[in-house]
Amino acid sequence: MKKIQSVNPYTGKTLEEHLIHSSEAVETILKKADKQYYIWRKTSFAHRKQLILKVKDVLLENNEKYAQTITEEMGKPITQAIAEIEKCAWLCEYYSLNAEKHLAPEVIKTDATKSYVVFEPLGVILSVMPWNYPFWQVFRFAVPALMAGNTAVLKHASNVFGCAKLIEEIFREAAFPEGCFSTLLITSKQVEEVIKNPIIKAVTLTGSEKAGAAVAKTAGSQIKKTVLELGGSNALIVLKDCDIETTVKTCVQARFQNTGQSCIAGKRLLVDESIAEIVVQKLVQQVQNLVIGNPKQPETYIGVLAREDLAIDLEKQVRQSVEMGAKIQIGGRREGAFFEPTILTHVTPEMLVFKEETFGPVLSVTTFKTIEEAIQLSNTSNYGLGVSVFTKNTDALLPYIPLFEEGAVFINELVKSDPRLPFGGIKQSGYGRELSKEGIREFVNIKTVFIK
Repeated sequence: MKKIQSVNPYTGKTLEEHLIHSSEAVETILKKADKQYYIWRKTSFAHRKQLILKVKDVLLENNEKYAQTITEEMGKPITQAIAEIEKCAWLCEYYSLNAEKHLAPEVIKTDATKSYVVFEPLGVILSVMPWNYPFWQVFRFAVPALMAGNTAVLKHASNVFGCAKLIEEIFREAAFPEGCFSTLLITSKQVEEVIKNPIIKAVTLTGSEKAGAAVAKTAGSQIKKTVLELGGSNALIVLKDCDIETTVKTCVQARFQNTGQSCIAGKRLLVDESIAEIVVQKLVQQVQNLVIGNPKQPETYIGVLAREDLAIDLEKQVRQSVEMGAKIQIGGRREGAFFEPTILTHVTPEMLVFKEETFGPVLSVTTFKTIEEAIQLSNTSNYGLGVSVFTKNTDALLPYIPLFEEGAVFINELVKSDPRLPFGGIKQSGYGRELSKEGIREFVNIKTVFIK
């Protein structure tokens, strides 16, 4: 029977071996999820709320335990892993309070005696999730899906199967009925078979464009809905009238948290040429002060990448860009799965660090003369997840917001996910939305009722 190992990227040691589910085991899990769906869909919002709040309690009571597993499996610094668990708890609280309101019937005035729209669950929803936020990515799908009356099945990234098992245990400990939330320990090659199974009614994926395209192709052939949250190469636009100290601090956080492994990280810094020198100088100073080391130590801010091959890919992107004229201001070296926090200047749109997503602690810097040029540079990307703009004159910026080809525009703040706000992108960053009212309505049947 095939096994997959969880390996600690910092120590290189094997943590656990996981048995891969066979096709027969997968079918059994899906049948249980399907059977449970027809029971779960009839439960009240009050009952679902009670269980989701229990999930919140379990998360907070065991946050250090879960954070340790995140850190061991994918290298996230421990304090950031704890923050991830706490954010999942916040998500549970948000949907426990708002799910019923978001899915309340909407009366529509027509020529009927009565006409309205109701929002009903679809069935068993498959989620294909990545390793970089191994709890948050799963919970931001699972919680609204369950609160809407669906049941959920998870195919997690193979390097965080330990997290996947824990998440299933959390829902079980919170007294969710068997089959409400299930984990499939399967390989990427098995995903197509699962999507084609008639039990699965829709699919959500967070991951690469390649994975998203493959899932969308298979789901499309079965006429099944998909939501795709894919890559990003967010710009950080620094206008000359910004508060430089605050802006630099925010940009460092935007680029280097989670060791740069985030789709919504600010990867391309676009700075007005009149302040570029001082901004870069202060960026280098702050990056020099980032604590690098063992991700289990609470003071560590920069750990290792989740796998060595990811660091090798990043190294190639940096090397090619330097060969084309980019200048390394700090960092640039790799050792195993570790990659130094790096700042590159003199970056142009033809370089890989500009036109590709850099999934690690590398910040590229490009200058501009006008805000129109900055917007054009920001939009010169296959991605459209989000953009941050830094300025003291927010009113002057408002007319430019429609010009950004993005799913989100954050002014004087890094782009971040918030349960209260819809999250998602356009272009190669995917389609559909997670979180907020829009997220919980992705996997429901929007049913029109017309009474003459």
